Amino acid sequence: MTDWFSSTRREGPIDFADRLANSDMFQALFRDGMALVEETAAYLDGDGRVESKSLPRAASLAYATESMRLTTRLMQMASWLLLQRAVNEGEMSSEQAGSEKNKVRLDTLSSTRGGPGWQDLPEQLRDLIERSVRLQERIVHLDRMIHESKQGEVRAENPVAAQLNVLTAAFGAGGGAGRLR
Repeated sequence: MTDWFSSTRREGPIDFADRLANSDMFQALFRDGMALVEETAAYLDGDGRVESKSLPRAASLAYATESMRLTTRLMQMASWLLLQRAVNEGEMSSEQAGSEKNKVRLDTLSSTRGGPGWQDLPEQLRDLIERSVRLQERIVHLDRMIHESKQGEVRAENPVAAQLNVLTAAFGAGGGAGRLR
């Protein structure tokens, strides 16, 4: 007869970050990220190009700087999303993605929102920048969760499993007066 403890016990902790990275939430994040890349490219090649020609000098410099930061930020995030998707779909191991991920910079692509010339920038560019920064924050958060989860796998045994092992040793094996019925 199999006891309840051994039949329900899982080996190791549940990897919530891994489940999150493979979830519908990741799929939505991926779609949002790629859609923002496409929308930004269309804007910068179309309306943004036209709007930038009519800006005063300070705003024109801010436009050039912020559009470069925006495209760099989006390309770094797209790289991360594509790496994570490749791992999720089994096209790449976590280790391979980890070495590639070292080339991706998610946390150094800030914007000078509110700096000189910011208010003179076209509203659509400011909106794209704000949305890219929010997306960046979501990706950085997920990346930290995944990274911390991988480190946690190495750190220690699941404390609940350890307690179940103690209970199984005390009551589940060998019979005797202390055995659960």
